[in-house]
Formats: sequence, structure tokens, C-alpha cells
Amino acid sequence: MILSCQNISKAFGTDTIISGGSFHIEEHEKAAIVGINGAGKTTLLRIIVGEMEPDTGVVALSKGSTLGYLEQHQDVNSTASIYEELLSVKQDVLSMEQRLRSMEQEMKHLSGDSLTQLMEQYNRISTEFEHKNGYAIQSEVVGVLKGLGFTEDEFSKKICTLSGGQKTRVALGRLLLSAPDILLLDEPINHLDLTSITWLENYLLNYNGAVLIVAHDRYFLNKVVSKVIELDNGQLTSFSGNYSDYAQKKAQLRESAWRAYLNQQQEIKHQEAVIAKLKSFNREKSIRRAESREKMLDKIEVLEKPTEVRADMHLRFSPQIVSGNDVLTVEHLSKSFPGNPLFEDLNFNIKRGEKVAIIGDNGTGKTTILKILNELETADTGAFTLGSKVHIGYYDQEHQLLHMDKTLMEEISDVYPDMTGTEIRNVLASFLFTGDDVFKYVRDLSGGERGRLALARLMLSKSNFLILDEPTNHLDITSKEILEEAIRNYTGTVLYVSHDRYFINETASRILELKNRTLINYIGNYDYYLEKVDELTKAYAPTALPETRQAESSSRQDWARQKEEQARERKRQNELKKTEERITSLEERSGEIDELMTKEEIFTDVAKCMELSKEKADILEELDVLYEKWTELSE
Repeated sequence: MILSCQNISKAFGTDTIISGGSFHIEEHEKAAIVGINGAGKTTLLRIIVGEMEPDTGVVALSKGSTLGYLEQHQDVNSTASIYEELLSVKQDVLSMEQRLRSMEQEMKHLSGDSLTQLMEQYNRISTEFEHKNGYAIQSEVVGVLKGLGFTEDEFSKKICTLSGGQKTRVALGRLLLSAPDILLLDEPINHLDLTSITWLENYLLNYNGAVLIVAHDRYFLNKVVSKVIELDNGQLTSFSGNYSDYAQKKAQLRESAWRAYLNQQQEIKHQEAVIAKLKSFNREKSIRRAESREKMLDKIEVLEKPTEVRADMHLRFSPQIVSGNDVLTVEHLSKSFPGNPLFEDLNFNIKRGEKVAIIGDNGTGKTTILKILNELETADTGAFTLGSKVHIGYYDQEHQLLHMDKTLMEEISDVYPDMTGTEIRNVLASFLFTGDDVFKYVRDLSGGERGRLALARLMLSKSNFLILDEPTNHLDITSKEILEEAIRNYTGTVLYVSHDRYFINETASRILELKNRTLINYIGNYDYYLEKVDELTKAYAPTALPETRQAESSSRQDWARQKEEQARERKRQNELKKTEERITSLEERSGEIDELMTKEEIFTDVAKCMELSKEKADILEELDVLYEKWTELSE
């Protein structure tokens, strides 16, 4: 065991965050802390690293073990370059290398015992240098930087010039290279693209130390962790397995708790009714029995009513009008910034009812596409056309459409002046803004709260074409699940950018990957994308520049080809199913005939025997044909 937390409690005023919780982490174990926003996950991490004192309890780290902590937000203003900053983590090894080079020069001028002593010292330091992988330090640093999404031309950028997200990636890189015995990571993937998230998953899976993660990415948690520690209403509970295992066990426990509670309540009511009836007889013997039952009832340890499944936001998207079948047509769209060409000659269209996800690495232009469609950015070339009766509702990840100097009430009433104060309060309450919350200024809200407010505005728009830029950012897992359900039940059309693979898998009917300045079309969810990504990337987005690609690599042709492929596959599956059903039916009838032929009233009836024999022969002949057809369809 590398980390032990025993009887940890923490409260802020009357608000209890953690109530006597305990858990432990084994060496090499990968674990996650999960819970809704505001549950106290970050507080727990700060208690573990010593930044905050618990009200009660003890945190114990095994003797001699090292701990590394990644906070959500980084405020680093170093003038060093990105590469220098990460290389400095290995300064002790670099100093060893300098000492070895210096000793090699000294050896040229020594002899006898002095040389022998220096060589012994040299061998000791050289062995330690090799043990610390000294010869591969630079390649290790480069590998981590590239894995976290930095390109080689960014290595020389100064830390003080970076964005908050880039600084967080630098801090994560430093932490990984320092290789502590236990890593504590608070939302480590918030600023990573899909490629970098996949790289980090593999890095952590192969990490020699223990890892404790706070994250809301269920796909990531399923891949990395083997233990889940839930923080719910101040209670800490450990579950073995990944996130899906936890969710399943949690549902089972909740069902059992409700069943036990309801059964006990039913029994209590039954006993109370019996007691009342016995007392109504008004006989000494009956009264004694009633009193005896009352004493038994008093001794029952009454179960607390289980907490309801957190309903959280009440979110439902309902289009006011139905759009035409052709919702969006994009033709020959190109965009570049000075020294940074993003994409060129993009062609795609979206039909009514489709749920389309745009994915790709950071900086490829995904958000720029959405801004062009919302006329917040202009394309260099090309155009797009909206279909008949299309009404766009836009959600931007930076929440720039919100007004920081307005209260929540003003934010809604100014956009929807016909709504009464009560109606606005009811809507805000359904997004967890109650009481005086409605008079808060937007600038004072957290990222998650701004996200909920933006979703409230979006819901009220009653748009039939939702364009969403990273809609799950800052949402906890429960809120993500509610948003997923709202999108699945939405009868309109959705186009969104997201790095949340679980969310994409649950909601997308089609994926557009922006890669090598072009779009690759996948007609399916994220699991389908994973099956086809290598094949279609090679065919439709090779690393060569767009002008060298064949004309048939356009996204529209790709879409048409996949449509045909899917149609053929559906037809094959239908034929296979029909063939299997027919084979089963004939085999059952063949068995029935065999059984009939054993009965005396049948085998003594020559005419009936001949009739059944003929039917049996026809069945066997048809089965021969069907078996061959089944084999071909299966292959």
C-alpha cells in the first residue's frame, strides 16, 4: 500500500464536504475519484498533498515514496522554452553526464592510483547514469512533448507566452518525466485532443507507479483505472473495476437499498396496523400483545431513505418548426491564417435528423468550421447553404455569447423578453440556479455554471439545427448523461465538435474527422470510427498535400461509397437472418417427421409414410442449398 486515507472529514462552515471517509491505494494501482461537480474531489486531492488540512483523519504515504500533483489550472510564467522546461526535470541526470565528460578529460592526465580511483568513481556514476536512462533523456522529453500535442516548431516557445491549456500540458509533461511513485491528476485531459488522450492512456497504463485521477471522461476511465472511489454526499465508497463496472454496481446497490427500504417501510406499516387493531379490541391480552409488538418495533434500526438518482438539469431540446430535409450544404470551403493553413476544399452536407460529430487534433480548424457556419468567421474560399426553415442554435465552448456584466435573470429576459419572471426562474431552477443564484453576475459563475446557463439559453431557442462546440466541457458525468439523452431524443439536427469519445459514441450517427486539411467521413459512432480509421485515413487523407490527392478522395464521394457499403451490408445481414430462420424451421420439421415415423398409426399407414418421406426428401434437398448459401453469406 502506497497511500492510505483514514477517517477523512472536511467541512466549510455548515457545508460538510467529506464525512469520515477512508480508502487506500496499492503500489502500481490506477484509481479514479468520481462525483458530481462540487462534491469535493479537488478538495480531497488538496488534503492528500497537504495543501489543505482535514478536520479529522490521517493521510499516510508509504515511507520513502514520492508524490506528484497536477492541478486543474496552472499559472506558470517562466521565460524558459517548452523544451528547456521539461528537460530541466532531468537536471540531476544532465549534471551526471557533465561530470562524466569532465572525468573523461581528467583521465587523460592521470596515472597510477589517482587514475584507478577516478575510474572507479567514473564506473559508479556511469552505472547510475545508465540506470536513470541518461542516454535517452532527450528522446524521452521529445516523446512526451509530442505525445501531449506539441509540434517541434513549438518546442522553442517561451512558457510565459503560452495559453492556460498549453501551460497545463507543460505541467503534465514535467510531472510525467519526474516519475513520482504516485501521480495525482486533477482533470489531466481537459486540454488534450483525441490523439494526445490516447497517448496519455497508454502512458498511464504502462506507468510503473500508482495513479489517482479526477476525470469526467468515461472512455478514459474505462481504459485506465481498475478502482473507482466515489465521493457522494460526503461519503467515500470504493469499487473495484473500471467506470462501467462501477456504474453497474452502483445501480445494483441503489436498487437493493431501495428494495430493502421499501420492504422495511411496508413491514413497519403492517406492524403499526396490527398494533392499532389489537388496541382497538380493548382487551388486556390484546393490549399486552400490542405493547410487545411496539417494543419490537422500537428496536428496529430504521433504514434511511436512499437518495434519489440525481436528476440534475431538466434538459429537453424541442424544435419549434421542422426544417427541410437538406439542412446544410458546404462546398469547396477553405480557411487559413498567416503561416497556418487549416483546411481546403471541404465538401459535405447534412440531412435532417443527423447527429454529426467533427473530431480531429487541436489546431486543425474544427471550431473555425463552426464559427464560419455561424458567420463569426469568414472563409477564404467556398460557401455554405442552409436548407429551408433551418433555425440555428449555437453553443460555443468559450461562452462568448454570454454577457459577463449581466445577471442570470437579465441574460435570459433580454433574449426572451416575452417570458415572465416566474417562467425565467423556473427555467433557471431546472438548470440548478435557485434562490438568489438568479441575481449572480455571469462573470462570477464557474465554467460548469456558465455551461449550464448556455444550455438553458440553447433549450429556449427551440432551434431545429444545433451547432455545439465542446458541449461537455466543465460538465460532470451525470450532466453529460443528461445532455446525451437530450440529444438522442432531439428530433432536429446536430453538428458538434467534441473530444469526449464516450459522448460521441452515445450520440453521433456520423463522424467527420478533420485530418491533413480534409474531412474523412465515417457513417457510424466512435466504435465504428475506430474500426475504420486506418483504412479510410490511408485512402482519403494521406500525408501528402491536398493538391496531390486524387479527385475521388473528396468527402462527398467517400460518403456515397460508404452509403453503398452499408446498404450492401444491411442486405447481407437480412438475407443471413432469413436463411438462418428458414434452416431452423426446416430442421425442426425434419425432427418432427422423424418422430412421427416412429408412431404405429403412421408407419402402418403406407400412404402417410410415402407423403412424409417425400416431404423429408424435399426438406433435405432444400437444406443442402440453404447450408451452402449460409456459408457464402457468413464469409
